[in-house]
Amino acid sequence: MIETQKVTGKKVIGDPYLQLQIDSEIQLLLPMVTTKEVLIFPASRLTFMPNMPPVFLGLLNQRSHIFWVVDLGKLLNLSSLKLESQEYPIAIIHSGKKALALAVEKVVGVIRFPQEKIQSPLNNIQPSLTPYLQGCLPQDRQIFLILDPDAILDAPILQQRL
Repeated sequence: MIETQKVTGKKVIGDPYLQLQIDSEIQLLLPMVTTKEVLIFPASRLTFMPNMPPVFLGLLNQRSHIFWVVDLGKLLNLSSLKLESQEYPIAIIHSGKKALALAVEKVVGVIRFPQEKIQSPLNNIQPSLTPYLQGCLPQDRQIFLILDPDAILDAPILQQRL
């Protein structure tokens, strides 16, 4: 799913985005410029923290850095991960001094597309999602939602912990 176009004799591939799957129907795109690392992490290595909102799965110690791990689907009020999972695909995002580990059902891969393909999410997406989106990318049979990492890092439920 790589799109290219010719501009003054040069190939323009577009910006890279990490494709995440929340459930069988919802595909999200995360700008690679804010993605620090992608990994599959055993659930047993997460440190559970009591008395936390359900969106928090626990703490992750990765390369001497501690990250909160959140269920991205639950954070966006979509669908929750299966808590009995033995491992979680995780994308670590950062912006400024904030960093967060986003647990998802599946990390699909990287796709590229030009910025001009991005459309407004208004009227296409449920209103509760739009504050967390940069836009959407309509495709043949589905719409990819393009996440705004800064908006996710600034989500009210996360503010006291990041």
